[in-house]
Amino acid sequence: MVETQINISELKSEGSDVIKELTEFLKERTKADVETTADAIIVKGEGKNVSRKYLRILLKRFLHKSELKDYFRVIGEKENVLMVKEKKIAEEE
Repeated sequence: MVETQINISELKSEGSDVIKELTEFLKERTKADVETTADAIIVKGEGKNVSRKYLRILLKRFLHKSELKDYFRVIGEKENVLMVKEKKIAEEE
């Protein structure tokens, strides 16, 4: 059983609907147990569908689909932890 955590503390600023959509998206694609905690989504399952690499691809697809790709990116933290991080946008003068 593989357990991967996705840190969504910065994505929460977009609202709870986005978090619900992401949770459903991951459930559909991975066929794994997906739990939501205060600052993280935890994906538990077997096989390639819950590998860190595949989850990273799914997160990028979700951000693209939700038109959030310009504002967020997916980075790896420590082992079995991914983070959806807000991009630092240079302020235009």
